[in-house]
Amino acid sequence: MSWRDFWNGEHAIYVSPRHKTLHYRQIATDLIAHIPSPEATVLDHGCGEALDAARVAAACGKLFLCEAAPNVRDKLRGQFGRLDSVMIASPEEVAALPDATFDLVVANSLIQYLSRDELKDLLATWHRRLKPGAALVLADVIPPDVSPLTDATQLLAFGWRGGFFLAALAGLVCTVFSDYRKLRAQYGLSTYTPEAIGDLLREARFVDIQRPANFGHNPHRMTFKAVRPA
Repeated sequence: MSWRDFWNGEHAIYVSPRHKTLHYRQIATDLIAHIPSPEATVLDHGCGEALDAARVAAACGKLFLCEAAPNVRDKLRGQFGRLDSVMIASPEEVAALPDATFDLVVANSLIQYLSRDELKDLLATWHRRLKPGAALVLADVIPPDVSPLTDATQLLAFGWRGGFFLAALAGLVCTVFSDYRKLRAQYGLSTYTPEAIGDLLREARFVDIQRPANFGHNPHRMTFKAVRPA
């Protein structure tokens, strides 16, 4: 099983429906804060189920939801396919789009599942698809010194604030026996220092690299924002 197979199948990464709802609501809020204008064309690459995508679409001109897992794309089409402002796409379809398509590209909680070479290829793709002066946001990047224990305590804190603490506690116990833990042990998650991300972004010809607040509930992970030069 690969990471793509994992996300394409049934999984229990969200400990309850409330956890899932609050997670996607927060991600949508964080993404909207980076939309440069109501007319912007936005790419959410690795969007997952994007439950609150309608709110993101209402804040921009056109929203592309890119997801590698075919079953997840089917869910997205079922939920958002009737919205003229939302396009559902595979990574291959995004790569085939014309240059300078997007005013903003966001990849949240994605690059930990990619190899360094895969990330380099995507950075090149995103650079070409962004308009001059437009921004790329890499969110929820895992530093090497953040342990699974830190992630667990942050989930519990999120559960306490969000009213699903007991479900979060039970979910952490289930994770010990889950496919996610097995895949993490087999493949690991890609981690990056701020310096490493900065080097990769500069190598891909991005400039004006910034460190805004992280997306989601875990402040121990990192978000980076960089610009394609005009």
